[in-house]
Amino acid sequence: MSSEQPKAKQGQFGMMGLAVMGRNLALNVEEHGFPVSVWNREPGKVDAFINEFQAKQFIGTKTLEEFVQSLERPRRLMMLIKAGPPVDQMMEKLKPLLEPGDIAIDGGNSYFKDTQRREANWRASSLNFVGSGVSGGEDGARHGPSLMPGGSTEAYERIKPIFEAIAAKTDSGPCVTYVGPDGAGHFVKMVHNGIEYGDMQLIAEAYDILRSALHLEAPELAEIFAEWNRGELESFLIEITANIFRVRDEETGQPLVDLVLDKAEQKGTGKWTAQEALDIGVPIPTIAAALDGRVISSMKDERVAASKKIKGPRAKKVRGDNQKLIKAVHDALYASKICSYAQGLSLIRRGSEEHNWNINLSEMARIWKGGCIIRARFLDSIMRAYDRKPKLPNLLLDDEFRKWIRAAQANWRLAVKTAQSMGVPVPAMSASLSYFDSYRTARLPQNLTQAQRDYFGSHTYERIDHPERGHVHTDWGHYDE
Repeated sequence: MSSEQPKAKQGQFGMMGLAVMGRNLALNVEEHGFPVSVWNREPGKVDAFINEFQAKQFIGTKTLEEFVQSLERPRRLMMLIKAGPPVDQMMEKLKPLLEPGDIAIDGGNSYFKDTQRREANWRASSLNFVGSGVSGGEDGARHGPSLMPGGSTEAYERIKPIFEAIAAKTDSGPCVTYVGPDGAGHFVKMVHNGIEYGDMQLIAEAYDILRSALHLEAPELAEIFAEWNRGELESFLIEITANIFRVRDEETGQPLVDLVLDKAEQKGTGKWTAQEALDIGVPIPTIAAALDGRVISSMKDERVAASKKIKGPRAKKVRGDNQKLIKAVHDALYASKICSYAQGLSLIRRGSEEHNWNINLSEMARIWKGGCIIRARFLDSIMRAYDRKPKLPNLLLDDEFRKWIRAAQANWRLAVKTAQSMGVPVPAMSASLSYFDSYRTARLPQNLTQAQRDYFGSHTYERIDHPERGHVHTDWGHYDE
């Protein structure tokens, strides 16, 4: 280490874990003027990190005791370690070393109920625990992520100067805000990831319709997605999709995307989103379809075998004006995307009510505008919708979105109809359309469902002509002939 560089004696922020995310966030924090103490369970990684960045304000530590003592009081430290039991184990080791008022931040993808438990446990010992969503991948961590912290307001005020400094910046400000108490931050990050699943599946389905119905090749698809990225679909995911179609394999010269095995993996946050939606009774069919899409994609061998025995429509190139179908797929993608966000934001709203978090949905859209994976132009429209009506029950009821979907509805149905007639699976687009149709329908067929439940299980039902009678039961079998 160079003795000529003045080094900070104490860190104003601590980073635990020097894998890709921890390393890049530490560099981001230091770059914004905050000396950073670093620790890793493998001391060699600390040495390598310090040697690589000798001219920067990093303090390398080998033990947890040394790490904690190296931090200014009240301490601010962040854990970027594997979610689950490792977080609990690390907290148990840290707890006796910290003092009242110190703040530990879990920046991993922890389950929000674990965060609630951990925050309550530490609060009882006058210690602060913050569960913060961090979105944007390694590039976001290095140059500006979207941050979703939850915990006490006092703890947030202490970390706010650092978080606002390192977060991505847009015309609406830094992409960080106080989300709410205890597990609110990790809950929002969980739903963010569920929305991300929906976005990715919808884009994949749009791609599948275009290549199957119009036999378009990767270079043509690259141009289409690049064009879409200049309009209302402008987003990080559309941008990288266009870029992906342009990459050619050095070995074969073919578009690299055509050589990627069609098995998508997942890490769990999307599954948690679906489970929580079921638990609190919020329909999220687009996000659930995206999860199912990944699961069925993992059944590659079984699908290959089934394709040889089960036949559907023979997919033929659609004749006529290519631009008409391309526009239809564009509109279907955007309308379906609106439905996916409507579902996710409705889940956040219901979760906020359930746990008394008082989450500001306009602020969630604002901090997702930059840094995170789902950053997109139309988040401005979502901000405006919730600014106009903070208690908006569903995004589909906003005038701006309602008018847009009304104009796109014919094309949306055309794209889904075309895919279904060709046997091209579009589970998320179909789920979005069904969600839209169900939400706008005043009378659904579940009157029959409830009658069946009362018939076989005496579960009772309510009469539309006599609501004052409450729940009633009928001996339906009495009328059998």
